[in-house]
Amino acid sequence: MKFILAKKLEMSQRFKDDGTVVPVTVLQAGPCTVTQVKNADKDGYVAVQLGFDETKKKLGKPLSGHLKAAAKNFKTLREFHVEKPDAFKVGDTIDASTFAAGEFVKVIGTSKGKGFQGVVKRHHFRGGPASHGHKDNLRMPGSIGSGGMQRVFKGLRMGGRMGGERVTVSNLEIVAVDAAKGLLTVKGAVPGARGGLVFVTGKGATKRQSW
Repeated sequence: MKFILAKKLEMSQRFKDDGTVVPVTVLQAGPCTVTQVKNADKDGYVAVQLGFDETKKKLGKPLSGHLKAAAKNFKTLREFHVEKPDAFKVGDTIDASTFAAGEFVKVIGTSKGKGFQGVVKRHHFRGGPASHGHKDNLRMPGSIGSGGMQRVFKGLRMGGRMGGERVTVSNLEIVAVDAAKGLLTVKGAVPGARGGLVFVTGKGATKRQSW
C-alpha cells in the first residue's frame, strides 16, 4: 500500500486535450520521514509512523527524544498500518514521487466545521409550510414523535454541531504529479479547509529514499 501525509492547498482546474475542464484539488504531499516502525512483539500492532511539516520550534523533552533518531522536528506525527514493517527504517523519506498520474487514491480528511446548524441545513429537512397562519414555522423541525418514553431517543435528527468530522473519499484520480515541488493534483474535491491535513493512500508499494 502506498501512503503519504499531505496538506490541502487549493482547488483549481485543468484542461484536457479535447478542451474539457476538470476540477482538481492541489495537495502538498510530503516530504515525510519515517520516525518510528512499530511491530507486533513490542507494540502489539504493526505500523509505520511518519513525520510531516518540519518545524524549527523547540519541542518538549519527551517528543524531542522520540524524534532524536530522525534528527528532525515535526509538527505532525501520524501512523499507517502496513503488512511488512521490515521494509521501512527510521529516517526513510517518502515524497510525492511514490504516486503517478492515472492512479486512483483514497483521501481522508477532516470536514469544515460549520458550527451549530438547524435541521434544514444539517439533515436536509423540508421545513414547515410558508403559507398564511404558519408564523415562524418555515425552518422548524416539526414533531419528534410521541412522548410516552419521556425522553429523546439517542441519534434523533435534530439541530446541533455540524462538520469537523473525519471524511473518506475513495477512487480519486491523480491528474498530475510534480515530484520536484511535491505536489499532487487530484481530480475532484477533498474534504477539509485550505491548509488541512489529509491522508493519501493507494495501491502498490511505497517508494522510499534511505539515508
